[in-house]
Amino acid sequence: MVTALFGIKKNMTSVYDYNGRRVGATVVTLPANFVTQIKTVETDGYMAIQLGTATKKSVKKPQQGHLKKASAPESTRFLREVRVESTEDVTLGQQVKASDVLHTGDLVKVQGVSKGKGFQGTVKRHGFHGGPKTHGQSDRHRAPGSIGTGTTPGRVLKGKKMSGHMGVDTVSIAGLEIIKIDRENDEIVIKGGLPGPIGGLLRIMVEGQLKGYVAPVEPESHSAEATRDEEVQELDAQTSEEEVQVETTEALAEVSEEPVAEEAPVEEAESVETEGEAKA
Repeated sequence: MVTALFGIKKNMTSVYDYNGRRVGATVVTLPANFVTQIKTVETDGYMAIQLGTATKKSVKKPQQGHLKKASAPESTRFLREVRVESTEDVTLGQQVKASDVLHTGDLVKVQGVSKGKGFQGTVKRHGFHGGPKTHGQSDRHRAPGSIGTGTTPGRVLKGKKMSGHMGVDTVSIAGLEIIKIDRENDEIVIKGGLPGPIGGLLRIMVEGQLKGYVAPVEPESHSAEATRDEEVQELDAQTSEEEVQVETTEALAEVSEEPVAEEAPVEEAESVETEGEAKA
């Protein structure tokens, strides 16, 4: 069973959670995830599946052959592995949808690569306070200060926090709530901020269900086609009613225009019969 999907960070917004609180959230696009490789204990020493997602214009020939063998789109951009407990219900080339893995109210762990900040000093990179701002201190406001000991051991110890490259680190944030799932646009809304820039790849792993979660009651929504069908039915009903009224009016008009039958011959016949009975 697949318990993780890969998506693309889109943008941040604010939404209302199931408690009615306005919270910050991140929109994540979930393009189609295809199973491009199945790894087993017998062949690879561990059990996992490889998922491919997103697209790009230029793909190398070895990658094209790999994707063609899996019956997946040859323009797939990202290929990533996901550990699974069983591969019985997974087939090569299978498309894994968001509705198969994620649901509203789930708690997920999101993993991504943080934004690159370049070379930064100790104040920004590690939160150093810097030197004093008074008593003739003119050029040491953001200096790290002493970085080593004296004669013993006479060197800079490993792991010392110093200036250097900042960002582009693998960052994981656990316990995030899925607030909304838009199945039509293949998007989900996750509470809070997520690592990485817009357009960055995110691994979304299911951890469980939010405790005490109660799904909000959504009003019944009619699609455009259903609304159009209802309007057509109403027009048909109105037309049929108007036709019935017209037919009834025409029938009444015809009845009123018919001449009234003369009853005189009937009276004469009755009188003749009376005279015959008298003679008899």
